Amino acid sequence: MRDVYFLALLPLILYAMARRPFIAVGMWFWTAMFFPNAWLYGMGVGIRYNLIFTAIAILGYLAMKDKPRVQFGALGGVIFLFFFWTTVSTVMTEGLPEIAWEYWVRFFKVMLLFVFIVLVLQKKLHVEFFVWCAVASIGFYGGLEALKFVASGGGHMIAGFHGHALGDRNELALAFVMILPLCGYLVGEYGQRSNLIRLGLLGLMGLLVAAIIGTQSRGGFLALMGLAGYMFIKSERKILLAILTVILVAALSNIVSDDWASRMDTISEAGDDASFMGRVTAWKLSFIMAMRHPIFGGGFKALEYFPVWASLSQDFFMYPFFYTGDALPNPTTARAAHSVYFQVMGDHGFVGLGIYLSFLALAFMGARKITLEARRFAETAWIAHLASMLQLSIFAFCLGGAGLSFAYFEMLYAMFGLIVVLRLRILPAASKDLTPLPPKQGWLGRKKGKLALPLAGPRSA
Repeated sequence: MRDVYFLALLPLILYAMARRPFIAVGMWFWTAMFFPNAWLYGMGVGIRYNLIFTAIAILGYLAMKDKPRVQFGALGGVIFLFFFWTTVSTVMTEGLPEIAWEYWVRFFKVMLLFVFIVLVLQKKLHVEFFVWCAVASIGFYGGLEALKFVASGGGHMIAGFHGHALGDRNELALAFVMILPLCGYLVGEYGQRSNLIRLGLLGLMGLLVAAIIGTQSRGGFLALMGLAGYMFIKSERKILLAILTVILVAALSNIVSDDWASRMDTISEAGDDASFMGRVTAWKLSFIMAMRHPIFGGGFKALEYFPVWASLSQDFFMYPFFYTGDALPNPTTARAAHSVYFQVMGDHGFVGLGIYLSFLALAFMGARKITLEARRFAETAWIAHLASMLQLSIFAFCLGGAGLSFAYFEMLYAMFGLIVVLRLRILPAASKDLTPLPPKQGWLGRKKGKLALPLAGPRSA
C-alpha cells in the first residue's frame, strides 16, 4: 500500500517541482536523506527518485527566466578549491582507482547539491521549504525510531538503512544532533502561529534526543552534550532551558539500559578502551599517510585499502610524539580513519586538511556575521535566528565529526549553501533601505550578542 500511495502522489510532486525549481531542490535533499526506496516494497522500489528529482531541479533552473545573480563568495570559492584538490588527489590516488573515483563521484553529487542550493534559492519561502524538507527526512526517521525505542523500554537499537548514507548508527546520531537546531528555528518561526506546530516540533526535538540515546553512539552523545552546553551558555532563557533539560533527562532515565550507561562510562576511560585506541591507531596511520604525501594525500579511501594500510603500518613506530599506548595496527584488516580531520588529512594531505578547516571556519564565522548584521533590523530577525541555528549545527558537526569518517556529509554542504544564500542574496535584499534598530545594551553598557535560540525565537516580520 505504501507504493500505491507514494506513486499516486508522485505526479503531483513532479508537477510542483517542474513549476517551482526550489521545490525540486528541497525534494532532491529529502530523497538523499530520507531514502524513500527503503520504505517501499513493491513496484516503487526500483525507481531512482533522487536522480529524477535532481534532473528536474537542474532543468528547472536552466528554464528559469529571471535567474538570480550567481554568487558564491569566499566560502564557495574555498569549497570549490577543496573539490579541485580532491580531484587531483583522486588522479594520484595510492588506493584502488575504481574505489577512489566512486567516492569522488559521490562527492561530486554533494557539490552539485551545494551549487544548486546557491543558484536556485532566493527567498525566505525557498529557504524555509528546504529546512522543512531536512526536518521531514532526518527528523521524521529519528522521531519514528525514537517511538520504537521508548515503546520497547530502551531495548530497540536505532540504526540507519543498510547501504544508505546514514546507515551507520554513529553517523545517524550525529545527523540527529545537527537537525535539532533546525527544528529549533522552525519552533521560533512557526510556533507562535500555531500551538499544534509548536508542541509537535518540541515533541520531535525530545524524540530526537531519545533517538540519539537509542543509537548508543558515544560520539553522538558527546555532540549532543556539546550542543546543549553551547545553547545553555548563549541562551537568554537559561532557567527555562535548564528546567526542560531536567524533565527530559528524568523521562529518559527510566528507559536507559545498563548497557548504555556502561558504554557511556567508557568515555572517561578512553585510553583503556580497545575500540577507541583502535581509532587512535587509524589516526596515526592517517598522519603517516599525510607525512608521505603532504600535498595531496593518498586519495579517497586509500587508508582502507589493505596493501596501503600494511605499508603505512611499517612506519608505525616513527613519530613517537603521536601516542597510541599499547595499541597496534590490525595486522589483517584495514580500518577507516574515524575522524573527519584525520580522514581529510589522509585522503588529501595537510594542504587539503588546511582547506577543509578553512571553509569550516569561514562557514562558522560567516553564520555569526549574518546573525549580527541581521539583528540590526526588525524585518530580518528570522535571518539572524536561522543563521545562529546553522552555526550551532556546524558546531555540532565539528565536535561529533572528530570521531567519525563523515567529512563529505550532504547536510553539512547543504548548510554551507544556505549560509551563502543568506549572506549574499537574501540579507542584502531584505535589509535594503531599512532603518536599523537601536542596539540592545547589557548591564555594563555593552552590546549583547546572544544567539537566538529555539526557546526565544523571533517573530517573523
